[in-house]
Amino acid sequence: MKLRKVMAFTLAGAMAVTGLTACGGNSADTATTAAAAGTTAAAADAGTTAAAADSGSADADIVLQVAFENSISEPVGQGWVKAQEIIKEKSGGTMAIEVYPDSQLGDKSSLIDSMLLGENVCTLADGAFYADYGVPDFGIVFGPFLFDSWEQCWTLIESDWYKDQCAKLEEKGLKLIASNWIYGERHTLTNVPVNTVDDLKGLKIRVPSNEIQSKGFDVLGATSTGMALGDVYQALQTKTIDGAENPLATLYGRKLHEVAQYLILDGHVKNFTTWVVSADWFNSLTEEQQNWLIETATEAGEYNNEVQQAAEADYLQKMKDEGVTVVEPSEEVLAGFKEKAQPFYEMDFGWTDGLYDTVKAAMGAN
Repeated sequence: MKLRKVMAFTLAGAMAVTGLTACGGNSADTATTAAAAGTTAAAADAGTTAAAADSGSADADIVLQVAFENSISEPVGQGWVKAQEIIKEKSGGTMAIEVYPDSQLGDKSSLIDSMLLGENVCTLADGAFYADYGVPDFGIVFGPFLFDSWEQCWTLIESDWYKDQCAKLEEKGLKLIASNWIYGERHTLTNVPVNTVDDLKGLKIRVPSNEIQSKGFDVLGATSTGMALGDVYQALQTKTIDGAENPLATLYGRKLHEVAQYLILDGHVKNFTTWVVSADWFNSLTEEQQNWLIETATEAGEYNNEVQQAAEADYLQKMKDEGVTVVEPSEEVLAGFKEKAQPFYEMDFGWTDGLYDTVKAAMGAN
């Protein structure tokens, strides 16, 4: 098989092919099902790991190597285990997905760089990363407190503005194949109490290594520190950093609450995530194979969303049970966060003039 390099590729975004929405199918803001409720982080120990490895790739003509920094126990990991079943059924076994969690194939930036070389790799990424890869306007979707609801996210990914960003990204060599995955609301976990935005002042907070997320936290008064997710536990343990931000699934899945036991549910980003592959690699597939891939990524995203919604309360309760002090900020406290964040949208990121207002209109915000 030609497509067999040990690299990871993330299915991102949701670009259109025949019969599908241009840059990401419906968000599947679906109701939690009984089956999903039983599929929480605890489900992914030996059995799930074995399922992830049992991809059926030995007999497939096309193999997708999907790699990410998260644990297989998290909803995104569960989503890709489900995707293995879906792609096998759709393609009659001619396509397969191999899953590589826990940064087994490297960090996000190295995976994306591999895509730009035409490698058959896939990983999850977000607008903040795409801004660093030549589509600056895409970064706004990761701005602090941009969205008031998930429905605004799903309205945005169906908009002409979003489709235009996907097309620009494809010109840069990256193809988005699904944008409908809920990664979660991003909260802040620290080793000292944070009760208001003013308590962030001077704290070193780990963020993914991109300009948007770094400045998005700096504007809140913290000192952002770019770092690979796999290095965060030790950095917290040694007090190299004072905290980290991520959805509950990731904070708990990486066991970061063991070394930082103060959590504020600030929800500074409603993080829908995208899956991205090499545009050259994607275009080497037949139209039928492209359809199978996008349909698989979209359907697996719907499954991820069910699992994520079912697991959210479970993660929070487990963190409380394991000693984490949780702050649920009042509307007044959140208003302080939002006010502090507003200057972010006046910074110079090379954005198109009037971008903030354009995106607000595209998401249906008043």
